[in-house]
Amino acid sequence: MSRPIAHGSSRYRRANLALFIAGFVTFVTLYDVQPLLPLFSREFGVSPAIGSLPLSISTWTLAVAMLIAGTLSETTGRKPLISVALFLTSLLAMLTFFCDSFAALLTVRFLQGFVLAGVPSVAMAYLGEEMDSRAINSAIGIYISGNAVGGMTGRISSAILADYLPWRTGIAFIGCLMLVLAVLFLFTLPAPAKFVRRPFKAGYLYTSLLTHLKDPAMVLLFAIAFLAMGGFITLYNYITFRLLAPPYNLSQSSISMIFLVYFTGSLSSSFMGQLLQRFGRTVMLRLSIGSMLLGTALTLHANLIWIITGIGIFTCGFFGAHAIASGWVGKRAVTARAQATSLYLFAYYQGSSLSGTIGGLFWVKWGWQGITIIITSLLLLALAAAEGVSKMEAAHPVTSG
Repeated sequence: MSRPIAHGSSRYRRANLALFIAGFVTFVTLYDVQPLLPLFSREFGVSPAIGSLPLSISTWTLAVAMLIAGTLSETTGRKPLISVALFLTSLLAMLTFFCDSFAALLTVRFLQGFVLAGVPSVAMAYLGEEMDSRAINSAIGIYISGNAVGGMTGRISSAILADYLPWRTGIAFIGCLMLVLAVLFLFTLPAPAKFVRRPFKAGYLYTSLLTHLKDPAMVLLFAIAFLAMGGFITLYNYITFRLLAPPYNLSQSSISMIFLVYFTGSLSSSFMGQLLQRFGRTVMLRLSIGSMLLGTALTLHANLIWIITGIGIFTCGFFGAHAIASGWVGKRAVTARAQATSLYLFAYYQGSSLSGTIGGLFWVKWGWQGITIIITSLLLLALAAAEGVSKMEAAHPVTSG
């Protein structure tokens, strides 16, 4: 079968379900530690910046390993690499049960970031190859929705479990559930029909990455990923510290309910394809980043309702910006799409790692006002990058057909 996957077909439904699961498992196991960062700081006697490392080290290794994962999948195949990644991250989550030191936890999280590199860029490459032109936009939206729902579920489930179980037991339990979903993915994703296997060549990896870096518009899209994700992860890392402290004194379970705003992100990414057709990328990207700035400003309010509203607007804007920028990269990449996606996600997760940890220094010195300063600065730079890529696209449009 060499035909692309048609919108509405049984293969389309199976592929969407499988890749929703892949995104879900990836983001559950990546972000289930985020609401637990204050617990790590207390239990291991480290500062908030150091306590953020169980998340930051995973996103850092994920970013680096993804540069290789896309090219490796050209040799191993898309489905086998994603399957192995989902099984290994689930087993590593279960292994967290035995982490009796901060160093052991960091080691497990380092390895999780490494194996998870086999999902994001490879999943996007699968969609780009297998879906027909009518199916691709909705399929990407559904995949990113899986990411959003997974990130929300990981954060909420670990926070709720932490109020009733030791955090190690909670994460191990989550790993068991993810292992079941990994098996379901294996039997659901349709075998690739358009994939062409290539021998692994380190030289091809270098030249394909360099090709994309020579395009200034692509570099600006990568910058948007770095800056927007940096702001996003900084907000979510330290909002937990803020709400656990006076005057809020919320429990882990109560704080976890705030992550329900991820539904707004899931919905915004799902509808983004329709909005793009009507208003265009430039307008929607400006609106998305602007929403993040508005949401950041609202979190400065002392009232909890306004804080939650701000987080919701911020989250909706972030997922919109991510869907637009990642889709723009795919459209602009004439060749080596997996490598283009790898570079985009490399920048995306480097922003998460660096800003997520540096934010801890701002939190300790200036509190929540310091967090909003770093987020606003990142977003203003992202807005400038968006204007730059829009002008370059208008002057030198590139299409991948």
